[in-house]
Amino acid sequence: MAKAADLNFLIVEDDEFQRRWIGAVVANLGGRNIIEVGDGAAALAVLQDKSQRIDITFIDLSMPGMDGLELIRHIAKENHRTAAILVSALDTALLFSVDTMARAYGVETLGTIEKPATPENVQALIDAFVPPQARRKTSESVGFSFGDLQQALKNKEFDPLFQPKVELATGQMKGVEAFARWLSPEHGTVLPGAFIPVLEEHGEMEALAWIIIEKSLAAWHAWRAQGVTTSVSINLSPSVLARPGMANRVIDFLANQNVEPHYFIFEVTESATVTNLPYFLENLARLRMRGFGLSVDDYGMGQASMQELMRIPFTELKIDRSFVAGACQNQALELVLSSSLEICQRLNRHSVAVGVETQQDWEFLLQRNCTYAQGYYIARPMEAVAIPGWAREWSQFF
Repeated sequence: MAKAADLNFLIVEDDEFQRRWIGAVVANLGGRNIIEVGDGAAALAVLQDKSQRIDITFIDLSMPGMDGLELIRHIAKENHRTAAILVSALDTALLFSVDTMARAYGVETLGTIEKPATPENVQALIDAFVPPQARRKTSESVGFSFGDLQQALKNKEFDPLFQPKVELATGQMKGVEAFARWLSPEHGTVLPGAFIPVLEEHGEMEALAWIIIEKSLAAWHAWRAQGVTTSVSINLSPSVLARPGMANRVIDFLANQNVEPHYFIFEVTESATVTNLPYFLENLARLRMRGFGLSVDDYGMGQASMQELMRIPFTELKIDRSFVAGACQNQALELVLSSSLEICQRLNRHSVAVGVETQQDWEFLLQRNCTYAQGYYIARPMEAVAIPGWAREWSQFF
């Protein structure tokens, strides 16, 4: 978690009182490097200065001259590596729309704040910031050839990291989600954006899926030997699920590994549910018939109709983080999130809120009978060996 003292802040606000107020809030939270400007043009000049790094930019939306919307567009166009916090006294629904617009431009947004900013709100958003140098990575801009990835698949250099999923009513860990990483001997830890498109293009996603399934199963057995029994969620590409016999291959493999099917959940994105490919639908139905869980991931982002969604025999709905983080302070987000939770309750399905980042998010979800929570407030993705210790430590709080 980033500390305010280690970050560089830019505050873009035309109202002098509001500008100084936000600056004072950041300073009281430990911020030392703070630049204040009164309009978008001045902000752009600061961001264009290569001699200084701006980690977080507070952007007021309503300003004379270059307003916040235009500034966001320039940040995206010029690829400035700053995270944005949107600040406004305007309607919360408009804030939500601008936040969505910024993400569509490719600008990293930490969230929104309605004026006046409070220390609690600002602290929560600063806590959500992950400095680039702290991310286990090589840049996703690095181009990897298919030959590089073929060799990595052959050497099984891909590993899952696991993020805990906890039950809100009890606080107990009930599952983990596996996230694929490439542990490259040459490039270090490589994030999925750098290898997934190449594997998809060359039809090698099934090879990756099997590596993650096998290593997740090995981790599951190791946890169970230490007294930790939990479910494991694994993302499967639509291209993998569209292959004839994929479900039978998974069923046969796990049937010989001394594991009950309900401990494995397979995730598909909401956008994938609109497909009419018969093998895709048959594989999902067959997995569910044999007792495996099915999860619809990124719910709210894929624009699938409820009719299309119901063709999938899903057991849980994972609500996208963009509708979860900060919903307790945003009326528009609250409406979307509450509606999604109500759908789950009426359909008798489990709900999973992804992107839980604060105690306020947790309590908000608990009050609305959300089933599970997942996010940085609980834990970041971690290596398999860390799960038992984390689970024991976490359980002490409940």
